[in-house]
Amino acid sequence: MKIAIVTDSTAYIPEDLVKKYNIHIIPLSVVFGDDSYREGIDLSTEAFYQKVKESENLPSTSQPAIGSFVELYEELANQHDAIISIHLSKKFSGTYEAAKTAGTMVENIEVFAYDSELSAMPQGFYAIEAAEMAQAGRTVDYILTKLDEMKSKTRSYFMVDDLSHLQRGGRLNSAQAILGSLLNIKPVLHIVDGLIVPFEKIRTRKKAINRIMGMLEEDVQQKKVRRVVFIHANNEAAVLKLRDQFSDKYHDIETIISYFGPVIGTHLGEDSIGVSWYTE
Repeated sequence: MKIAIVTDSTAYIPEDLVKKYNIHIIPLSVVFGDDSYREGIDLSTEAFYQKVKESENLPSTSQPAIGSFVELYEELANQHDAIISIHLSKKFSGTYEAAKTAGTMVENIEVFAYDSELSAMPQGFYAIEAAEMAQAGRTVDYILTKLDEMKSKTRSYFMVDDLSHLQRGGRLNSAQAILGSLLNIKPVLHIVDGLIVPFEKIRTRKKAINRIMGMLEEDVQQKKVRRVVFIHANNEAAVLKLRDQFSDKYHDIETIISYFGPVIGTHLGEDSIGVSWYTE
């Protein structure tokens, strides 16, 4: 059985891994005024962050049209027996629901939409694992079961430099944003049941990053960590430094550098940092 793996652009999987695992990407968009840009196609990440600096208002974001899904699924139906379509949390976006609806509109192939309950490269972990299993000849049921098991083994933490982006995007209430700004709090955030929630309030950026790295090291020492991703919002040097420090100590653990692109960057803001990993 030949299974195609689809995800959306907010997974921000490095291009070499997209090609290696033959993962198909459907783009979300950011909207500045009357202009809509598909991330990774019409607007690069670097150009996006520059455009945000030059714009009076934050952009909005939009999910792919159902027709875009249908077109991709119909194309994949020519050479595949099934499709597993893995997407960002349905509590962040209607992308998962659009994928599910599109799957019912395509003939000659069965589509299995999957809610990762995450976004950014932690979502990409699911697509990579699914692709590895598909290449190994595993069944759809086996792959979906293993993805469900990953949910209890995946940890994702991030720190935003400016809480106002989350607040204006409706992902954080105004009181939390104002309090954080006044006290210079850099909260460590994580995703619970598909929603962004505070994990711990920390006073400085350095301490917040050290806290995240400390949790990663705890898991490395207690469990078998399979992959680690270091994620940046237009500040690759910061995560390269973290990655190098980690790899010097744990050189046998696979590491990936990823980024918060336009859609997720709209809500997190420039200079955000994320670290995510999962265990065997």
